[in-house]
Amino acid sequence: MKKSVAILFAFIISQFQAQQGAYYQQSAKYKMDIDVNAEKFTYQGNQTLEYTNNSPDELNVVYFHLYWNAFKPNSMMDQRVAGQGKNGDSRLQKDGVSRLASIPKNEEGAQNIHWIKQNGKDLKFEIQETIMKVYLAEPIKPNSTTTFTMNWDAVIPQQIRRSGRNNKEGVDMTMTQWYPKIAEYDYDGWAAFDYIGREFHAPFADFDVTIKINKDYVIGAGGILENPTEVKGYDANAKIKAEKNKATWRWTAKNMLDFAWSADKDYVVKSFDVPQGPKVFLVYQNNDKTKVWEQAQPYITKYFQIMNSHFGKYVYPTYAFIQGGDGGMEYGMCTMILGEAKDINGLMGLMAHEGAHSWYQQMLATNESMRPWMDEGFTSYAETYVMSQLFPEDLPNPFANSLNAYRNFIKKGIEEPAVWLGDHHDNGNSYTYASYVKGELYLVELGYIMGEQNLAETLKQYYDQWSMKHPSDRDFLHIAQKVSGMDLKWFQNYWINTTKTIDYGIKDVKYEAKSTTITLVNNGQIPMPIDFSVMTTDKKIVTYQIPMNMTHTWKEKDAYGEFKTMPYWPWTQKEYTITVPYTKSQLSVLGIDFSQRLADVNLEDNFVEVK
Repeated sequence: MKKSVAILFAFIISQFQAQQGAYYQQSAKYKMDIDVNAEKFTYQGNQTLEYTNNSPDELNVVYFHLYWNAFKPNSMMDQRVAGQGKNGDSRLQKDGVSRLASIPKNEEGAQNIHWIKQNGKDLKFEIQETIMKVYLAEPIKPNSTTTFTMNWDAVIPQQIRRSGRNNKEGVDMTMTQWYPKIAEYDYDGWAAFDYIGREFHAPFADFDVTIKINKDYVIGAGGILENPTEVKGYDANAKIKAEKNKATWRWTAKNMLDFAWSADKDYVVKSFDVPQGPKVFLVYQNNDKTKVWEQAQPYITKYFQIMNSHFGKYVYPTYAFIQGGDGGMEYGMCTMILGEAKDINGLMGLMAHEGAHSWYQQMLATNESMRPWMDEGFTSYAETYVMSQLFPEDLPNPFANSLNAYRNFIKKGIEEPAVWLGDHHDNGNSYTYASYVKGELYLVELGYIMGEQNLAETLKQYYDQWSMKHPSDRDFLHIAQKVSGMDLKWFQNYWINTTKTIDYGIKDVKYEAKSTTITLVNNGQIPMPIDFSVMTTDKKIVTYQIPMNMTHTWKEKDAYGEFKTMPYWPWTQKEYTITVPYTKSQLSVLGIDFSQRLADVNLEDNFVEVK
């Protein structure tokens, strides 16, 4: 008995110590030499990688991502798309048939690893689809650095999703997820997720990349171009240095997650400086279909100024918007986006979303494969916030469209919890709403619960404490609770881990001689505090905040106006009665949430027009 107690006690102590362990993050330095055969869409690669193990664990294996191995018939990505049929990502299938299944043999993606060494010693490795498992010659001890060298060749795949050759907008090469990239290692272990088409995760790294390619090409990339006078497109007085008809480009970058680039002979490059940074590059094909890019500079300038002010300072020296020809996808210091926009609103919407990923994917580098709602959702929130200032609309709040989209989607009955891993959603639309929409509304609802000022302060402190690190939802929630003084664990559990919904209503109204009594009812499964308002006949709005007891601390202020705090509504209680000091003749409208931020799925019983 005593031995069992001792073992249990030791286990408890070990778990406590594990949870109290100091934060750490791995780091890497890549040096790559790339030789591109543009005619055959292939290249040769040599890579040196210095990898530092800052964890307390001794590592005996490492994992690399080989993303391009997914772009071929019968790959795991192809199998997943085929299995989902018409429910799959619409960019990966047509009429329920996987687009990967018909990739010709000579256009299949491939990353062929010839050898890999650790400190000069040959290593055994095995390819598991898009993951390469490498068995080390010597363990990487805590707080030590090892050097990997590697040689490989690659076939640039037919453009299906994000990467590839000759996409629908005519861009020759979109080079994303294009090199063997070491996986992230943290407290959760190796983030060695198979690439099925969704998101990524990686350690912060420095990059020194040399690319040899036909001298007529222009390259757009995320990083600093070290030799602009020797290549095409960046300097009016450039003298292109070519050897065997190839120019050599050298790019560097510090402390970012990924290096991506794109190449086309028809690219033009335009640049300008945002006050207090960054220097912005626009890299695109200058033709009749891309004229709207000429209008973008003032909007992009204001965009970065708003983002820097509200969400935290962009830390990198440059940022490039590159016409990559397939939707939009963010990378370090750049994004690849569709270039043929119809109007400036549409182009800026895409730029605003992908640019905001520099905050919620790059600088605040959450594991987006595990928590896509923190990546896509927070980014969508920032996009909506900034776009409402760039292109003001006559809406009660800028998130009204997202709320209405969520309500309409719920009616389909196919919602899936946001907590699911990104690649493991069964329905493409369900993934979109779980990650983008519910992730965005997570912040909208927090603003409603704690007050917009507290939400803004939470976002700033989140940036201040976790930029250039790998935060989790627990880290964000800790800050939100500290700023607001509220317990918010219940809300995150309901909103992220379940598909339960909010549905409050006005059940009954009784008009009396000197007052009016209203009975509210909770018809939903998620309890919430309620902002109940009345509009008088002289157009005065009076708001009563009804706290919900699980927060334990009540909202004190909100950007949507002053309010009077009422006794709390226990979350187990079905109905709640409130009496207001107005008669029927003094009232015009009664309603739940005049600010229209509450994600109530049924608005029909939320308002009463007094007649």
